Amino acid sequence: MKQTLQVRLSQHLALTPQLQQSIRLLQLSTLELHQEVEQMLASNPLLETEEEFSVSTPELATNAPVDAGSNDSAGEATPEGGEAEAPELSGDDFGGTEREDWENGTERDDFDGIRELPSSSGSGSGDDDGERESQESAGISLAEHLAQQLAGHHLSPEDRAVMQVLIESLNEDGYLEDPLEEIAAALAEDPEDREELLDRLRFGLRLLHNLEPLGIGARDLSECLTLQLRALPKSPAQVIAILICKGHLELLAKRDMRRLMNETGADETLLREAQGLITQLEPKPGRRFAAGASAAIIPDVIVRKVGREFRVMLNPEVAPKLRINELYANALRATRGGISNSPLGGQLQEARWFIKNIQQRFDTILRVSQAIVERQRGFFTHGELAMKPLVLREIADELSLHESTISRVTTAKYMATSWGTFELKYFFGSGLSTEAGGEASSTAVRALIKQFVAAEDVKKPLSDSALAAMLEEQGIQCARRTVAKYREAMKIAPANLRKAL
Repeated sequence: MKQTLQVRLSQHLALTPQLQQSIRLLQLSTLELHQEVEQMLASNPLLETEEEFSVSTPELATNAPVDAGSNDSAGEATPEGGEAEAPELSGDDFGGTEREDWENGTERDDFDGIRELPSSSGSGSGDDDGERESQESAGISLAEHLAQQLAGHHLSPEDRAVMQVLIESLNEDGYLEDPLEEIAAALAEDPEDREELLDRLRFGLRLLHNLEPLGIGARDLSECLTLQLRALPKSPAQVIAILICKGHLELLAKRDMRRLMNETGADETLLREAQGLITQLEPKPGRRFAAGASAAIIPDVIVRKVGREFRVMLNPEVAPKLRINELYANALRATRGGISNSPLGGQLQEARWFIKNIQQRFDTILRVSQAIVERQRGFFTHGELAMKPLVLREIADELSLHESTISRVTTAKYMATSWGTFELKYFFGSGLSTEAGGEASSTAVRALIKQFVAAEDVKKPLSDSALAAMLEEQGIQCARRTVAKYREAMKIAPANLRKAL
């Protein structure tokens, strides 16, 4: 075999460490970014946080919005590793998305007919008492809440240990998942000791059922609801409600009134009263004590309306305030041979890159957000019904960025608006053809379907075919299967399950 030399020309992109870091920082969420910053601060002594973030005119910096198309707020890293400053702006408390009506099947259901309370993590401006209760309960765990109640009971050390075992066996919804027999078998090997322990567990479970919140320690949904109903004043409706929860929940979910009347012996009026009692119950009594129940989403970008214009600004709470440690930097410059010959010279360059890449990250987020607001002005004025079709390619072409960059920017980044706080991806959606030859956004179509369902007659709910026909009357061509897909995505029950008893 004869060996020869050949010359070939080719082009390829070499990702430098700085570019790789820039791409990685861009796709991080706010929480992940702060974790990355903490790791960098711990490993690089030349990087530090600003003790006091000062600007020349604090009042102006707090209230002055960033004009659309301006990138000055993003700041720049100085050649000497200057500070990566974000504008000192304060956001308003924006209200969240509108609560949905469970009676029309537009809320999440554990099974249809039982209310699923809206998560307190949303940005809604709900009832003050409910918000306060959620904040208070989120301060302690479910186990701590139950332990506080047991402190007033005179229990023997053995019974107190049993109660601790039962409390630790509860899941985050407040249900006891493991059978008492399995718990006893795991704790006691001797049959006699196991039987004694089982008796104590049964006693402890009865005590647990009497603690707040009602329904705690239930083995299934039926028992959870029954425990809560038994605490209500006795009435014919309460008796029927208990009967339904014990053996006919499936019929209630299917809205099979005829069979419910046959099984319970109740008339239509009494069944409606019983259903009203059941829908007021909490199917997950431990939910409000979950660690993440009250976690609020912190927006990366804030949109305000100033006159007739919408101004976009970065949220200063999410921008880390970093700078080069001047003491170390000056010491390096004074060393013989300069910074390049010092072992810390590489860390100084790394710190400068990190500050610059973080600043570039927020600059890109701001530019993309400004482009979104400009394209979706109808949404910010009139709400989701005025949303326009938008794809990543349009923003990428406008900003001369790659489509993958826009995808990274819009993932896990949030925008606070007067209509609520939304992920940037929310503003992108495909289009459906209209009779006028234009396109309607899929988000606007979903909003229209939700509006139709909210206004329907609960005795004669709209089918998917009827919804498709109503959309066609509005000039939107949407197939029945597409309507069903959108309905399921919004967790709206089918027509037969939305029908009132």
